[in-house]
Amino acid sequence: MDLQLNDKVILVTGGSKGIGRAIATAFVNEGAKVAIVARGEETLEQARAELGDVLAIQADLTSEKERGQVIEKVISQYGTIDVLVNNAGGSNGTTTAETDLADFHAAFELNYFSAVHLSKLVLPILKEKQSGSIINISSIFGRESGGKVTYNSAKAAMISFTKSLADEAISSGIRVNGVAPGSILHPTGNWQKRLEQDPEKMNKFVENEIPAGRFGTPEEVANVVAFLASEKASWIVGATINVDGGQSRSNF
Repeated sequence: MDLQLNDKVILVTGGSKGIGRAIATAFVNEGAKVAIVARGEETLEQARAELGDVLAIQADLTSEKERGQVIEKVISQYGTIDVLVNNAGGSNGTTTAETDLADFHAAFELNYFSAVHLSKLVLPILKEKQSGSIINISSIFGRESGGKVTYNSAKAAMISFTKSLADEAISSGIRVNGVAPGSILHPTGNWQKRLEQDPEKMNKFVENEIPAGRFGTPEEVANVVAFLASEKASWIVGATINVDGGQSRSNF
Protein backbone atom coordinates (compact mmCIF):
# COMPACT_ATOMS: atom_id res chain seq x y z
CA MET A 1 0.00 0.00 0.00
CA ASP A 2 1.33 3.41 -0.97
CA LEU A 3 0.81 5.60 2.09
CA GLN A 4 1.64 8.74 0.07
CA LEU A 5 4.23 9.89 2.60
CA ASN A 6 6.94 10.59 0.04
CA ASP A 7 8.82 13.80 0.92
CA LYS A 8 6.73 14.39 4.05
CA VAL A 9 8.83 15.72 6.94
CA ILE A 10 8.63 13.47 9.99
CA LEU A 11 10.05 14.16 13.45
CA VAL A 12 10.46 11.09 15.68
CA THR A 13 11.55 11.55 19.28
CA GLY A 14 13.37 8.70 20.97
CA GLY A 15 14.25 7.64 17.44
CA SER A 16 17.67 6.07 17.96
CA LYS A 17 16.67 2.58 19.11
CA GLY A 18 13.84 0.15 19.67
CA ILE A 19 10.36 1.24 18.68
CA GLY A 20 11.53 4.73 17.74
CA ARG A 21 14.14 3.46 15.30
CA ALA A 22 11.59 1.09 13.75
CA ILE A 23 9.18 4.01 13.32
CA ALA A 24 11.90 6.11 11.68
CA THR A 25 12.79 3.19 9.40
CA ALA A 26 9.17 2.76 8.33
CA PHE A 27 8.98 6.42 7.31
CA VAL A 28 12.32 6.28 5.49
CA ASN A 29 11.03 3.28 3.56
CA GLU A 30 7.99 5.35 2.57
CA GLY A 31 10.27 8.02 1.09
CA ALA A 32 9.76 10.57 3.85
CA LYS A 33 12.31 13.08 5.13
CA VAL A 34 13.02 11.99 8.68
CA ALA A 35 14.51 13.68 11.73
CA ILE A 36 15.26 11.63 14.83
CA VAL A 37 15.99 12.90 18.33
CA ALA A 38 17.74 11.07 21.16
CA ARG A 39 19.78 11.80 24.23
CA GLY A 40 22.55 9.22 23.70
CA GLU A 41 25.14 10.21 21.12
CA GLU A 42 26.39 6.68 20.41
CA THR A 43 23.00 5.13 19.66
CA LEU A 44 22.01 8.23 17.70
CA GLU A 45 25.02 7.87 15.43
CA GLN A 46 24.37 4.17 14.99
CA ALA A 47 20.81 4.92 13.95
CA ARG A 48 21.92 7.64 11.54
CA ALA A 49 24.40 5.25 9.92
CA GLU A 50 21.71 2.59 9.57
CA LEU A 51 18.95 4.87 8.33
CA GLY A 52 21.04 6.87 5.89
CA ASP A 53 19.92 10.36 4.92
CA VAL A 54 18.19 11.44 8.15
CA LEU A 55 18.66 14.43 10.42
CA ALA A 56 20.00 13.17 13.75
CA ILE A 57 19.59 15.59 16.67
CA GLN A 58 21.09 15.04 20.09
CA ALA A 59 18.91 16.60 22.77
CA ASP A 60 17.58 16.11 26.27
CA LEU A 61 13.83 16.31 25.85
CA THR A 62 13.28 16.93 29.53
CA SER A 63 14.68 20.41 28.83
CA GLU A 64 12.17 22.98 27.62
CA LYS A 65 14.95 24.96 25.94
CA GLU A 66 16.29 21.95 24.06
CA ARG A 67 12.82 20.99 22.86
CA GLY A 68 12.56 24.39 21.22
CA GLN A 69 15.99 23.96 19.66
CA VAL A 70 14.94 20.62 18.18
CA ILE A 71 12.05 22.22 16.31
CA GLU A 72 14.32 25.03 15.11
CA LYS A 73 16.83 22.52 13.72
CA VAL A 74 14.18 20.55 11.84
CA ILE A 75 12.73 23.71 10.32
CA SER A 76 16.21 24.92 9.39
CA GLN A 77 16.96 21.64 7.61
CA TYR A 78 13.62 20.85 5.96
CA GLY A 79 11.61 24.07 6.07
CA THR A 80 8.56 22.51 7.70
CA ILE A 81 7.16 19.61 9.72
CA ASP A 82 4.29 17.38 8.58
CA VAL A 83 4.22 14.68 11.25
CA LEU A 84 5.36 14.64 14.88
CA VAL A 85 5.79 11.28 16.61
CA ASN A 86 6.15 11.67 20.38
CA ASN A 87 7.91 8.44 21.23
CA ALA A 88 10.50 9.47 23.85
CA GLY A 89 9.89 7.83 27.19
CA GLY A 90 11.13 5.67 30.01
CA SER A 91 10.28 4.40 33.47
CA ASN A 92 11.73 4.91 36.93
CA GLY A 93 10.97 4.27 40.58
CA THR A 94 9.22 1.30 42.15
CA THR A 95 6.05 1.39 44.25
CA THR A 96 4.21 4.60 45.03
CA ALA A 97 5.24 4.45 48.69
CA GLU A 98 8.92 3.93 47.88
CA THR A 99 9.24 6.31 44.92
CA ASP A 100 10.38 9.87 45.56
CA LEU A 101 8.12 12.65 44.35
CA ALA A 102 11.03 13.91 42.25
CA ASP A 103 10.88 10.66 40.26
CA PHE A 104 7.21 11.31 39.46
CA HIS A 105 8.13 14.77 38.22
CA ALA A 106 10.98 13.34 36.11
CA ALA A 107 8.74 10.68 34.59
CA PHE A 108 6.11 13.23 33.61
CA GLU A 109 8.71 15.60 32.17
CA LEU A 110 10.04 12.91 29.84
CA ASN A 111 6.94 10.90 29.02
CA TYR A 112 4.25 13.59 29.10
CA PHE A 113 5.40 17.20 29.16
CA SER A 114 7.88 16.67 26.32
CA ALA A 115 4.99 15.48 24.14
CA VAL A 116 2.72 18.34 25.21
CA HIS A 117 5.37 20.97 24.58
CA LEU A 118 6.53 19.61 21.22
CA SER A 119 2.90 19.36 20.12
CA LYS A 120 2.34 22.99 21.06
CA LEU A 121 5.45 23.98 19.12
CA VAL A 122 4.40 22.23 15.91
CA LEU A 123 0.73 23.23 16.03
CA PRO A 124 1.26 26.68 14.44
CA ILE A 125 3.22 25.05 11.60
CA LEU A 126 0.50 22.47 10.96
CA LYS A 127 -2.31 25.02 11.30
CA GLU A 128 -0.72 27.19 8.63
CA LYS A 129 -0.70 24.18 6.30
CA GLN A 130 -4.17 23.07 7.43
CA SER A 131 -2.85 19.52 7.50
CA GLY A 132 -0.56 17.21 9.40
CA SER A 133 -0.51 14.58 12.10
CA ILE A 134 0.66 14.15 15.69
CA ILE A 135 1.05 10.61 17.00
CA ASN A 136 1.69 9.90 20.68
CA ILE A 137 3.24 6.59 21.73
CA SER A 138 1.79 5.62 25.09
CA SER A 139 1.30 2.10 26.49
CA ILE A 140 -1.42 -0.39 27.32
CA PHE A 141 -0.41 0.35 30.92
CA GLY A 142 -1.75 3.85 30.43
CA ARG A 143 -5.18 2.22 30.60
CA GLU A 144 -4.57 -0.37 33.28
CA SER A 145 -2.06 -1.25 35.97
CA GLY A 146 0.98 -3.25 34.91
CA GLY A 147 4.16 -1.18 34.70
CA LYS A 148 5.79 1.15 37.18
CA VAL A 149 3.41 3.69 38.69
CA THR A 150 5.31 6.73 37.42
CA TYR A 151 5.21 5.38 33.87
CA ASN A 152 1.57 4.27 34.05
CA SER A 153 0.46 7.66 35.31
CA ALA A 154 2.34 9.61 32.63
CA LYS A 155 1.06 7.36 29.85
CA ALA A 156 -2.50 7.64 31.13
CA ALA A 157 -2.15 11.41 30.95
CA MET A 158 -0.83 11.10 27.41
CA ILE A 159 -3.85 9.08 26.28
CA SER A 160 -6.18 11.73 27.72
CA PHE A 161 -4.12 14.52 26.16
CA THR A 162 -4.28 12.78 22.78
CA LYS A 163 -8.07 12.83 22.71
CA SER A 164 -8.28 16.40 24.04
CA LEU A 165 -5.83 17.79 21.49
CA ALA A 166 -7.41 15.78 18.69
CA ASP A 167 -10.81 17.37 19.25
CA GLU A 168 -9.19 20.80 19.36
CA ALA A 169 -6.99 20.41 16.27
CA ILE A 170 -9.13 18.53 13.75
CA SER A 171 -10.95 21.70 12.66
CA SER A 172 -7.55 22.89 11.40
CA GLY A 173 -7.02 19.72 9.40
CA ILE A 174 -4.66 18.21 11.98
CA ARG A 175 -5.20 14.64 13.13
CA VAL A 176 -3.94 13.58 16.57
CA ASN A 177 -3.88 9.91 17.51
CA GLY A 178 -1.94 7.51 19.68
CA VAL A 179 -0.53 4.01 19.72
CA ALA A 180 -0.41 1.93 22.92
CA PRO A 181 2.10 -0.91 22.57
CA GLY A 182 2.04 -3.97 24.74
CA SER A 183 5.17 -5.98 25.53
CA ILE A 184 7.55 -5.36 22.62
CA LEU A 185 10.82 -7.28 22.33
CA HIS A 186 13.92 -5.54 20.99
CA PRO A 187 17.65 -5.77 21.82
CA THR A 188 17.83 -2.60 23.94
CA GLY A 189 14.54 -3.01 25.78
CA ASN A 190 13.61 -4.19 29.26
CA TRP A 191 11.82 -7.29 27.99
CA GLN A 192 15.01 -8.51 26.31
CA LYS A 193 16.92 -8.07 29.57
CA ARG A 194 14.26 -9.95 31.50
CA LEU A 195 14.22 -12.72 28.91
CA GLU A 196 17.97 -13.16 29.21
CA GLN A 197 17.87 -13.10 33.01
CA ASP A 198 15.05 -15.60 33.41
CA PRO A 199 13.88 -17.28 30.18
CA GLU A 200 11.55 -19.68 31.98
CA LYS A 201 9.75 -16.88 33.81
CA MET A 202 9.38 -14.81 30.64
CA ASN A 203 8.11 -17.75 28.62
CA LYS A 204 5.50 -18.35 31.30
CA PHE A 205 4.61 -14.64 31.22
CA VAL A 206 4.01 -14.81 27.47
CA GLU A 207 1.94 -17.97 27.85
CA ASN A 208 -0.24 -16.48 30.58
CA GLU A 209 -0.47 -12.81 29.55
CA ILE A 210 -0.26 -12.52 25.75
CA PRO A 211 -3.03 -14.37 23.88
CA ALA A 212 -1.08 -14.20 20.61
CA GLY A 213 1.61 -16.32 22.25
CA ARG A 214 4.68 -14.16 21.65
CA PHE A 215 6.19 -10.73 22.23
CA GLY A 216 5.47 -8.03 19.68
CA THR A 217 8.09 -6.50 17.41
CA PRO A 218 9.00 -2.82 16.96
CA GLU A 219 8.08 -3.11 13.28
CA GLU A 220 4.52 -4.09 14.17
CA VAL A 221 4.17 -0.86 16.14
CA ALA A 222 5.89 1.18 13.42
CA ASN A 223 3.50 -0.06 10.72
CA VAL A 224 0.52 1.26 12.68
CA VAL A 225 2.23 4.61 13.26
CA ALA A 226 2.99 5.03 9.55
CA PHE A 227 -0.61 4.21 8.69
CA LEU A 228 -1.98 6.71 11.21
CA ALA A 229 0.30 9.41 9.78
CA SER A 230 -1.08 8.86 6.29
CA GLU A 231 -4.28 10.04 4.66
CA LYS A 232 -5.38 6.39 4.56
CA ALA A 233 -6.30 7.01 8.21
CA SER A 234 -8.14 10.25 7.47
CA TRP A 235 -11.19 9.45 9.62
CA ILE A 236 -9.25 8.27 12.67
CA VAL A 237 -9.18 11.16 15.14
CA GLY A 238 -8.40 11.03 18.84
CA ALA A 239 -7.94 7.26 18.99
CA THR A 240 -5.22 5.46 20.90
CA ILE A 241 -4.85 2.05 19.28
CA ASN A 242 -3.58 -0.95 21.22
CA VAL A 243 -0.83 -2.90 19.45
CA ASP A 244 -0.42 -5.76 21.86
CA GLY A 245 -1.42 -9.18 20.51
CA GLY A 246 -4.43 -9.13 22.82
CA GLN A 247 -2.38 -8.54 25.97
CA SER A 248 -4.45 -5.68 27.33
CA ARG A 249 -7.35 -6.61 29.59
CA SER A 250 -9.12 -3.39 28.72
CA ASN A 251 -12.16 -3.51 26.43
CA PHE A 252 -11.88 0.06 25.15
